[in-house]
Amino acid sequence: MSVSRISIETRGQGLYEFTDQAELLVRDANCDEGLVTLFVRHTSCSLTIQENADPDARRDLDEFFRRLVPPGNDPSMRWLRHTMEGPDDMPAHIKAALNQTSIGIPVIAGRMGLGTWQGLYLFEHRDQPHRREILLHLTH
Repeated sequence: MSVSRISIETRGQGLYEFTDQAELLVRDANCDEGLVTLFVRHTSCSLTIQENADPDARRDLDEFFRRLVPPGNDPSMRWLRHTMEGPDDMPAHIKAALNQTSIGIPVIAGRMGLGTWQGLYLFEHRDQPHRREILLHLTH
């Protein structure tokens, strides 16, 4: 069993791929078979596995969530009560609640068992830059 950390500097809302960083940590652990669990330690971002070949897939996903959950200063969001941290904060919490904060991936032959076009992403839901931490827990 091992625990590692991945730090990601975001520049605002969007998807930030970290597949290579996670894959390197799994390889360095010398684990032939097991389970890697990824967990993001924040309430206004999330984790997702998405296509990593065509950037339009990431842009479309980001746009979908922007339309699904508008900023807090949008007239449709007048019902929000948690507004002290700005118009992007509570919508970010809602987006994180709709997504995952933890992902489990099998390790097979020393590598994560991701499909050909699958990549790991931190999905940042806040407008301002943040430093996000992801814990990677590998069970042999």
